[in-house]
Amino acid sequence: MTQTTTSRRGLAFYLLAGFFGLFVVFLYGPMLMIFILSFQGPGGGLTFPMRGVSTHWFVDLWSSSRYGDLGGAFRRSLALGGLSLVITAVVCLFAGLAFRRRFWGAGPIFYLSIVSLVVPGILLGLGISQLFQLLGFRLGWWLSGLGAHLSWTLPFGLLIMFAVLNRFDGSWEEAARDAGARPWQVLAYVTVPILFPGLIAVALFGFTLSYDEMPRSLLTVGGSNTLPIEISNMTTNVTTPALYAIGTVTSAVSFLVIAAAFLAIAIVQKRRARAKQG
Repeated sequence: MTQTTTSRRGLAFYLLAGFFGLFVVFLYGPMLMIFILSFQGPGGGLTFPMRGVSTHWFVDLWSSSRYGDLGGAFRRSLALGGLSLVITAVVCLFAGLAFRRRFWGAGPIFYLSIVSLVVPGILLGLGISQLFQLLGFRLGWWLSGLGAHLSWTLPFGLLIMFAVLNRFDGSWEEAARDAGARPWQVLAYVTVPILFPGLIAVALFGFTLSYDEMPRSLLTVGGSNTLPIEISNMTTNVTTPALYAIGTVTSAVSFLVIAAAFLAIAIVQKRRARAKQG
């Protein structure tokens, strides 16, 4: 069976395999180059060949003030990502549960909730900044900036939650209700545990989309820049491997968040397997 399948592989298979290989190289090749060049020696430049190997540029990145408020921008981006993670997961969970039942105006509300996906981010940020000025509120990363990021993360999270709920079997909830469980008990002990892997995906999208969002941040965070804005400013006046060092740091943070999400899913699945065996 395997030999027959292998012998039938034609030109299309190898073309698609080659295209996928090029895609992987194009996707991860630049990231690998940035990672390697970030360990240049103190006298190294932005290109190969490398002049020594050290962690000089990582230390210089946080100890020197010539790169701007990089530490503050990093903390603000982490805080925004964390807030977006929590709010996106909670709001999309209850919004998805609400859309399971038909109600008046469900269609227009759905389309209004995802319309920000097609609006250019810079224009949306401009609109938010103008609205805050008209209302007399001061722009800040924790208010107007957070609102701008949520206009990006919530629609994505809602679409993911719809896909998760499409495969959800409501008979488990009915069984819990028949056993006498109250609505909050059904939610806490049946619905949320079953949907937990999907919630992790929604939360992960909320963090990553907020963490590297720049167009919606430019005009909404006020005088306190986020990390993507600081990195953009660095590209205009910094010509050292410190640029690669910050790229390595941000990539490491993203991979850590993804690893934590997969670890949480693995723990939940292991607990479920133990419960079934018990």
